[in-house]
Order: sequence, then C-alpha cells, then structure tokens
Amino acid sequence: MEGMDVDLDPELMQKFSCLGTTDKDVLISEFQRLLGFQLNPAGCAFFLDMTNWNLQAAIGAYYDFESPNISVPSMSFVEDVTIGEGESIPPDTQFIKTWRIQNSGAEAWPPGVCLKYVGGDQFGHVNMVMVRSLEPQEIADVSVQMCSPSRAGMYQGQWRMCTATGLYYGDVIWVILSVEVGGLLGVTQQLSSFRNGVQHTATSQAVTQTTYQ
Repeated sequence: MEGMDVDLDPELMQKFSCLGTTDKDVLISEFQRLLGFQLNPAGCAFFLDMTNWNLQAAIGAYYDFESPNISVPSMSFVEDVTIGEGESIPPDTQFIKTWRIQNSGAEAWPPGVCLKYVGGDQFGHVNMVMVRSLEPQEIADVSVQMCSPSRAGMYQGQWRMCTATGLYYGDVIWVILSVEVGGLLGVTQQLSSFRNGVQHTATSQAVTQTTYQ
C-alpha cells in the first residue's frame, strides 16, 4: 500500500502561488488537478475558502486534514488497448474503451473497487464499472461502454479507481477523443467484433466435429 503523503513539485506550487488570480473556478480546477481528482469541486472550494483562496495554503490544509496513517491501494496505468485507439469517431456512435491496469502495490485490492468517472466529458450514461480485486502486481483489462458526443470536436474526460468507501487511488486515466463525421473507430470495432465472432464459431464447429468423430 502507498501512503497518503504526496511530494508536490515546489517549483510548480510557486508558479501557482504567484498567479494572483481571483477567478475561483480556475483555482478550484487547478486544486482538483493537483490532487489528482481526489476531491470533487465542492470539496476543493471548501479548503480554498478556508484558506482565503490561497492555492498553496489550501493544498497544505488538505494534507494536514488527511491522516498520514491512512494508506490506499496502488494502481498503475499500463496502456490503452482500445481496438482502433488513435482513430477518430463519428458523432453519436457507440464504442468500447479498454485500458490495461496493474495493481502495483504489495497488497491485494480490497473487494468492491470500481473504475469511476471523475471529470471532463463522460461519453454516455455509464459513470462506473466494477473491477475485480487484483493481487499484487497482477495486470487486468477494464472496459467501459461509451458513446461519442453529437458534435464534432476534441473531447477529454478522466477516470480513477475508487474503493467501496469512496477513496480514490492510482493513476488518473484520461479519455481523449476526436469526433469527426468520417471517423472510423466505430466501424473498426464492429469489424473486429464480427471477425472474432466468425473465428469463435469456426473454432466451436471444429471442436464439435472432433468430439463426435
């Protein structure tokens, strides 16, 4: 398990402390990003308001509030293994996003963990998928059914692993999607699914013929 202590880049924090911005939405967004989307916007606003909207002080207050003895599971993002990854997709098109993740810690994940939408564009109605408890160093693929937005453009969203008690952990997983009228991602996945179906049928027939000879 990895501890809650986070080593924030001093140079990065100095840049933010010198911003001098009074835009509360910007401060909330930056605070949330620095925490790896550990807090929702309302929680970020609470700590910022408590420290008179000083970003550096709010970060310190948050980690002072969190118990240093609390440990969370470990998760590392390995790679995006989505079929057709990198291709654009037409508007209003169903597709499946698949990521390869690893339990990079020394202990098994607790039961009831899930991959959960935390920010940006959601791409459909699914906001979480259950994930089985992985053993230390075990790798698994996690898939989410999604739907592209109705308008062309570039979109992005973030997902994170979450325990049954609501504690987020591990790397932030980004979805970056290019929506274009002539996009091929949807067709690519349909063709792959069709080929896999044909291969499965052929294999089943071969096994059946061998069994009954």
